[in-house]
Amino acid sequence: MRESLSSLAFRPWPLTPGLYVHIPFCKTKCPYCDFYSITDDGLVASYLAGLDAEARLYCDQFPAFDTLYLGGGTPSWLSEAHFVELMQVLHKYFTLAPESEITLEANPDDITREKLTLWRELGFNRLSLGAQSFDDTELRFLGRRHTAAQTHAAIEVIWAAGFANLGLDLIYGLPGQTLATWRRTLEMALRKKPEHLSCYQLTLAQDTPMGREAAQGNLIPLAEESQREFFLAIDRFLTRQGYLHYEVANFARGEEFSCRHNQKYWTRVPYLGLGPGAHAFDGRRRWWNFSSVEQYCGSLREGLSPVAGTETLTPEQVRLETLYLGFRTSQGVPLAVMREHPQSAAVLAELAAAGLIRVERGRVKPTACGLVVADGLPLRFADET
Repeated sequence: MRESLSSLAFRPWPLTPGLYVHIPFCKTKCPYCDFYSITDDGLVASYLAGLDAEARLYCDQFPAFDTLYLGGGTPSWLSEAHFVELMQVLHKYFTLAPESEITLEANPDDITREKLTLWRELGFNRLSLGAQSFDDTELRFLGRRHTAAQTHAAIEVIWAAGFANLGLDLIYGLPGQTLATWRRTLEMALRKKPEHLSCYQLTLAQDTPMGREAAQGNLIPLAEESQREFFLAIDRFLTRQGYLHYEVANFARGEEFSCRHNQKYWTRVPYLGLGPGAHAFDGRRRWWNFSSVEQYCGSLREGLSPVAGTETLTPEQVRLETLYLGFRTSQGVPLAVMREHPQSAAVLAELAAAGLIRVERGRVKPTACGLVVADGLPLRFADET
């Protein structure tokens, strides 16, 4: 039976949570993207009404948030009027702590001086720009709707508008891409002196056009050894340029520019997710919304929860999740968590000898080579039963 809005109960929050809002609208859909989004902007008004109703559900359940992240989709595609309405909804029901990190994902060809001025007035202090590449041939392959020239121009306008925390998203591992061509992309990115870089390997998810091409043998993913070569080359190049490799795909020009919101996910800090397809977490329990604007809005109009499913983690699942997420970060996992496994000493010695981990100040931290195989490390500490 589906729950009514008033029947949902929540536990007290042990740490300051983060707030995520999913904006499920894109002007065009990239062929590699498996995040939920639609290209019908005629549903924005219904979406905002649903967001208001969902936010009202949680308004008394959370203390102040200290991060807000608008992701998608393409949040920057929203009109200025829609941005104002969205932020009015959030401020009506929630409190953002002073000095909060407030992030907006943006596409280069959405950037205008007028939007940037409004975003700053609304409190956004961090932009994540989906550059993906500085090569027009690669951008066309990726189905992006912007050009390299538009990215260059957008960055200049962003700096002129006074934003002091800019992240660039890049994709590597494209067919025919070599380490030399990828290095030129990194060099071009570094000329912009971004505070943050995210370097994602092209993933061919099954239910995407590119994934279907791969299944038919028309698109060949990067070979495993090539994946390793690219990953280690990125680590060497960016760390030599002074960037902190603080998570598998993420680099920051100093700890103060690490994405505070995303670190909540990796360190299992609670977060609330609003919008179609958004996920939330209270430390032990997860829940997620319908990945459909129509179903999300329809449920809320009927006074029903938009939650499509929930899961409560067992203590063993919590331990394994702590390992999976921790080994994706430079801070690793507390040694005490390792010692809960009966063979931990022998496994740790083996991994250290292989150059995959190091033990420092009571924590087990992955090396660059360890980050390459981060998803496999926790399996060495899993119960065999």
